[in-house]
Amino acid sequence: QLQLAESGGGLVQPGGSLTLSCATSQYTLEYYAVGWFRQAPGKEREGVAWISSLEGSTTFYSDSVKGRFTSSRGNHMNAVFLKMNKLKPEDTAIYYCAADLFADGSKWLREDEYDYWGQGTQVTVST
Repeated sequence: QLQLAESGGGLVQPGGSLTLSCATSQYTLEYYAVGWFRQAPGKEREGVAWISSLEGSTTFYSDSVKGRFTSSRGNHMNAVFLKMNKLKPEDTAIYYCAADLFADGSKWLREDEYDYWGQGTQVTVST
């Protein structure tokens, strides 16, 4: 079973930046689409970003993060990254990555479409 691990979370001031990673140590993420979700206390989990498998070149973003967040694969086949810029207090949440083999991008917001999930990393935006 594919094991995912998020990292890179922490405390950042409003307007600052963080880069999260979603990585696997024993498998490649080359063939998986990867979605990013977040959940704030008392709120439902929401999708914020999606990137297609390496053979594709498609990304999606929620309206709340569009223009501020960027998902990419860089040059590391075992990881996907989420660059978060201009962070706001409302971005505070636990962030999760999820991998989807043979993904259909039209269903990227449906959590039941994903095959594997990480355990999350905390992002806190405050002074």
